[in-house]
Amino acid sequence: MEQIYIVMLIALALLAVLDLVVGVSNDAVNFLNSAIGSKAVSMKTIMIVASVGIACGALFSSGMMEIARSGIFVPEMFSFQEVMIIFMAVIIADILLLDFFNSVGLPTSTTVSIVFELLGAAVCLGVYKIVVQEGDIMSLGEYINTSKATQIVVSILLSVALSFTLGSLIQYISRLIFTFQFEKKLKYVGAIFGGLAITAITFFILIKGMKGVSFIPAEIHEWIKTHQLTIVGINLVFWTVLSQVLMSVFRVNILRLIIIIGTFALAMAFAGNDLVNFIGVPIAAFQSYGFFTDSGMPADTYMMEALASEEIVAPFYFLLFAGIVMVITLWTSKKAREVIATGVDLSRQGDGAEKFAPNTLSRFIVRASVYVGTGINYLMPQSLQLKIDRRFEQVEVKQRKKRDAPAFDMVRASVNLMAASILISIGTSMKLPLSTTYVTFMVAMGSSFADRAWDRESAVYRVAGVFNVIGGWFLTAVVAFVVAAFLAYLLTIGGVASLIGLLILVAVLLYRSSRVYARKNQEKEEQKRLRTEDIITIHEIVNDSSDHISKVIAKTNKLYTEVVDNLGLQDLKKLKKNRKTLRKLEDEVDELKGELFYFIKSLDESSMEASKFYILMLDNLQDMVQSIGYIVKNSYSHVNNNHKNLKFNQIRDLKRIDSDLQVLFDKIQDIFEKESFKKIDGILEEKQELFDRVSDLVQRQIDRIRTTETSPKNTKLYFGLLLETKDLISASMNLLELFRDFYTDYKEVKEKNFTVL
Repeated sequence: MEQIYIVMLIALALLAVLDLVVGVSNDAVNFLNSAIGSKAVSMKTIMIVASVGIACGALFSSGMMEIARSGIFVPEMFSFQEVMIIFMAVIIADILLLDFFNSVGLPTSTTVSIVFELLGAAVCLGVYKIVVQEGDIMSLGEYINTSKATQIVVSILLSVALSFTLGSLIQYISRLIFTFQFEKKLKYVGAIFGGLAITAITFFILIKGMKGVSFIPAEIHEWIKTHQLTIVGINLVFWTVLSQVLMSVFRVNILRLIIIIGTFALAMAFAGNDLVNFIGVPIAAFQSYGFFTDSGMPADTYMMEALASEEIVAPFYFLLFAGIVMVITLWTSKKAREVIATGVDLSRQGDGAEKFAPNTLSRFIVRASVYVGTGINYLMPQSLQLKIDRRFEQVEVKQRKKRDAPAFDMVRASVNLMAASILISIGTSMKLPLSTTYVTFMVAMGSSFADRAWDRESAVYRVAGVFNVIGGWFLTAVVAFVVAAFLAYLLTIGGVASLIGLLILVAVLLYRSSRVYARKNQEKEEQKRLRTEDIITIHEIVNDSSDHISKVIAKTNKLYTEVVDNLGLQDLKKLKKNRKTLRKLEDEVDELKGELFYFIKSLDESSMEASKFYILMLDNLQDMVQSIGYIVKNSYSHVNNNHKNLKFNQIRDLKRIDSDLQVLFDKIQDIFEKESFKKIDGILEEKQELFDRVSDLVQRQIDRIRTTETSPKNTKLYFGLLLETKDLISASMNLLELFRDFYTDYKEVKEKNFTVL
């Protein structure tokens, strides 16, 4: 029977690697956001610094994994068999939960997930034992360390409130001092700022990053705790002087140095302290098996009080392997970049496409903030208002925006790292359970708010995004508890069969998640195009417009065919899928319209006349999307309401129109893909013929109403489809005429310039 536990250990080892991968993918946001968002150094340098930090944190870690062994449940109350069930349920739940958050690009807390998974699985087995033994349910507290769960809840609330407030305050003061033209101010106050920031970060390394490091004696740690003010004072003087020397003599940008050191510090603390979240459970299982085999007792009677020993540490080679996996994951994980992008987008300076949709709560908060701001402005002297506003004036960049422009400047990135280091250091010193994930994220949100990155154009979206992330944190705790408890129950009653089934399920779900994510990435690659803010010449406008038109035409063509087929088959499931495809198409066109401001602003003087063309081109694309939208939505509504199916003759006629449209759209797509614009006139000659066919079908339906048609709902739908099809054709032809005229003018100007040359 012991063979099953060996199988479980092998499974736990493999799952530990997966947990490291999904865990690092989610937690990378903690230490990479500031450096990546500010683009203080190259991406390669950022990754090297973070990798060194992770390697140091993992290798210098003491390997104390008490949270997995005894921090949540009381080990002496559980047998070896029960402990293995708890560990297996926890690792499976953790992988699935973190992979889900990574896939949707939301940062969550790996500490919260592991704690509540341990809590859920232990509670489940505790209740199960009490019920089987007919004990008192009130004795459940003997099985669980309830104080830890309470600390985690407090951690969420403390982290959110304190981090946002401190991040806002420090950033506001920093911006008043430096303004957005910080290069000029650095020579005067850069050394002091550098001294403060680097002192906070190095103190953070001592208090949090080096906590529990195996090669530092306990006496040294105790001395650090009792002499914190002395350490801070000496560091402040040393780093201030050194900052001035580096700036004056070596011309070092002190903000860049702060960001590099801060990234290293957070990466080191992450690896040293959060390693338990990924490998603590498998290592505890490995150590439990060692105790069990030494005891010689049956698995269901040997109680695991040995796990409570404070002398147990993880073997060095486990830590070494974990560090290698974490570094590799950091360099290769695409999902890590997705999670990082969420934090950067929510804190970026300026407008652009927003990831989150506004909700009632975000609208209320923004509206209330506007009223409060109006009241403050009314009470504040106007001269003071003007002085403050001038400190927040951004330098207008005359040249066009670059696609790789930083999301925010190095002042804000430095504040993010400094404020996070201060909070986590203070929290660790005072034994307050602050979460690294929550602190770093909320500091970044607070600093972006204070920096006026959330203006009237973007605030409602950013606030909604923050609440989505915070909601995900609370959801993590609930889902982790429930899923782990359910899995522990399945393993308890199902035994080996449940174990095999769950392992297969994990493999299937992870494979499916990988496929779905790969497909999304492929769609993004297919939709890759020049951003409108990068377009400055007429040639780029022609190429970019051709690309937009080709893609919208292709998707509209495919969507029309699918809707007609699915409507004829009354296939509600596929029509619902068509609605989702339509939403993506609508979002793409809406995003293009949202970037019109940047497009017009970025054009060079010789291309300004192209603005009107681009606006009309988007207007025609919008008309096409609205027409296909009506067709999709009303077809779905008709079938969803269980109305009578269209008659055979009606479906047949729609299929004929669909065939004509396929030919038309294929020709249009070919023209814009190959940029063979001379063929446009040939297609425009078919315009009246297509209109006549639609009109003929309208007349046929009128005749049916007078003779055989009995369904008013069918008539409404059919006429709507025909008339919107006519509008779709009209919008397509208008688009061709617009492009032909614009391209003709562009070609004439080009030839004229060439002749002059």
